[in-house]
Amino acid sequence: MRIAVFSAKPYDRTFLTRANSGQRHHLSFFEARLTEDTATLANGFDAICAFVNDCLDAAVLEQLHNGGTRLVALRSAGFNHVDLAAAERLGITVVRVPAYSPHAVAEHAVALVLSLNRMTYRAYNRVREGNFALDGLLGFDLHGKTVGIIGTGHIGLIFADIMHGFGCRVVASDPFPSPDAKSFVEYVPLATLFASADIISLHCPLTPETHHLIDADAIAQMKEGVMLIKEGVMLINTGRGRVVDTQAVIAGLKSGKIGRLGLDVYEEEEQLFFEDLSQGVINDDQFMRLTTFHNVLITGHQAFFTAEALTNIAETTLANIDAFERGSGTLHRVTTP
Repeated sequence: MRIAVFSAKPYDRTFLTRANSGQRHHLSFFEARLTEDTATLANGFDAICAFVNDCLDAAVLEQLHNGGTRLVALRSAGFNHVDLAAAERLGITVVRVPAYSPHAVAEHAVALVLSLNRMTYRAYNRVREGNFALDGLLGFDLHGKTVGIIGTGHIGLIFADIMHGFGCRVVASDPFPSPDAKSFVEYVPLATLFASADIISLHCPLTPETHHLIDADAIAQMKEGVMLIKEGVMLINTGRGRVVDTQAVIAGLKSGKIGRLGLDVYEEEEQLFFEDLSQGVINDDQFMRLTTFHNVLITGHQAFFTAEALTNIAETTLANIDAFERGSGTLHRVTTP
């Protein structure tokens, strides 16, 4: 099959080419994001391969359909950026990578927790400048703290295991509690989690119910201070950006209700992440406001970015395309509810 790969970075080319053994498919790589303006690049291709910040709304899908595309192969687990009803109406099959490396994302969430707690990113910059003062770097023992996990899929449960290993109490909230959760995971109502957790980590999918789950009302319910240091709660998001209301979080940082914030995703990241914007001006005032806080650590949607994850993503994506072409085999299809 002829496949147009959008939002293609050098690492995408490397891992997808490696997975395309025997060159059984013809892969054409485009650095551009898939949008209504770039969709014509896919004319004449049987399939397109898209990433999390590509646009797959009804207008784009109409263009893809008119250009001959029959398959949308997502190289991601999330599919909230796809208009599934429009795809079904147009006869376009949508497939995804349901699990590539839950360890990668869970471990990155832990990295954010540790970096924020001990302020290692601030210490790194200080030492480079010859500043060895410890003021402003005070952390707290993770042992004995309460960690709240919202969403207990594979990633959330791996994160729970790691934090339990630090000696933390683990509470969780999920409308569908996992039968795989270990006995130390205490399922509680969301309000109870907000009121009791010193650290809150988000691992839930983006749905209408979870859009802006962390808003002003949720922040108001959160614990007042983390024991001895008397700071607000630590909030970590490696899930989906729009689960967090950024304006509400900024207000929470200013009031001190949120003591430390770690983000690997951002609700308006489509125009920012995965690109080098260092030579220009970033026009997102909300994002730039976040970067002014000393207790905020942002990474650019890199939680998934390990060799193991990229290998699994590429291999599953090509396997999905194989199954679609043959009409047999495992096809990780996404359909409307």
